[in-house]
Amino acid sequence: MRILFLTPQLPFPPHQGTQIRNYHLLRAAAAVHQVDLVSFVRSGESLHKASQLQKLCGQIWVLPAPSERTKAARLETVLFSTEPDLAVRLRSDGLTDILRAVANGNRYDVIQVEGLEMARYLPIVRAAAPRACLVFDDHNAEYRLQARAAAVGLEQMGSWPKALYSTVQHLKLRRYEAWACRTADTVLAVSETDAEALRVLAPEARLHVIPNGVDSAFYVQETPAEVDPSGLLFTGTMDYRPNVDAMEWFVSAMFPDIAERHPEVKLRIVGRAPTASVQRLAALDPRVVVTGAVEDIRPYFAQSSIFVAPIRIAGGARLKILEALAAGLPVVSTRIGAEGIDLIEGQEVLLGDSPEQFGASVLRLLEDGEMRRQMGAHGLLAAQERFDWNKVAPRLLEVYQDAETRGRGNERDEMQDREDTLQ
Repeated sequence: MRILFLTPQLPFPPHQGTQIRNYHLLRAAAAVHQVDLVSFVRSGESLHKASQLQKLCGQIWVLPAPSERTKAARLETVLFSTEPDLAVRLRSDGLTDILRAVANGNRYDVIQVEGLEMARYLPIVRAAAPRACLVFDDHNAEYRLQARAAAVGLEQMGSWPKALYSTVQHLKLRRYEAWACRTADTVLAVSETDAEALRVLAPEARLHVIPNGVDSAFYVQETPAEVDPSGLLFTGTMDYRPNVDAMEWFVSAMFPDIAERHPEVKLRIVGRAPTASVQRLAALDPRVVVTGAVEDIRPYFAQSSIFVAPIRIAGGARLKILEALAAGLPVVSTRIGAEGIDLIEGQEVLLGDSPEQFGASVLRLLEDGEMRRQMGAHGLLAAQERFDWNKVAPRLLEVYQDAETRGRGNERDEMQDREDTLQ
């Protein structure tokens, strides 16, 4: 089969959520089929750095990503557009022209569109390649994420403007995400939970679950690091609202009680683009360390003892938790944070939704080294045996086989209709 991937950024190097999923799905497809790629290029990205993609793809077309919109432009979209903010973020006439030329000039069996922010191009490729199977990979059930963001905002004094924004986005996303699911021939969800949320919007959509995974071998440390027995870790893009909220909530509602019992405790917040509010967390407490972007995240996993995921706003499935498991770290999470990942509570993860429950779980692990060791071992085994990309990504090939079988069935139906007409 011949397959075209459409991604919002180059899927290499796979350093963050969208890139990680897109790279491993593309690699699985390229192992069996001929794959081409059309992608935006973000600041700092280049095909020279992404030489691995050139080994996987037959042809690659790239275009600079649209500039970040001004606050005035975003406000205009919020107030006057029927489209959600996410839908116009990557609007580009240049990419539209490239897609029309590429899809018209090549006979693709499958065109795979990655993420809701790229869904606006579904009708473009449908018109240019009407016989191709359109696969839409919905990385998050975005409408549900915004509903949760609105609920969290309403609970916090001073966050009501954010709550209002999320409420408006939730309503717009319900319509837009439903449209995207109905427009595509096949929809990919990252979990059964997300699949159910999408079925509410588009019951007629043909849904397949391709879970998020982890490159478990990448996190194996050949040389054991010196572990800080009181080291807590959180990772993520730190201007992403769910991550910012998680750390603000943890540091204000849980960390003081933990630090009172264990004054030596240290929280490392590792990830690019920390907001001013995240940086203030470190300024207010020297036991909180905000690193910003790092060259290699593995040493931070290796030297920490516990991974915390106090997530209150979420959709999809958190890759950060899978990475922590692959690094052999015990994980404490909210139920929403661990949603979409099939983990055994008490053995592979500890769960707590209130500050009291979450803090008690962290304290329990800080004070029980053997429990930390056992949970870390169980989590590592889960990452290697159930969540490794080498086991997860090949499920995509089954989706393509299903699409090809249905395509052949449609061709037979069309031939039979023509024969019936002639008779």
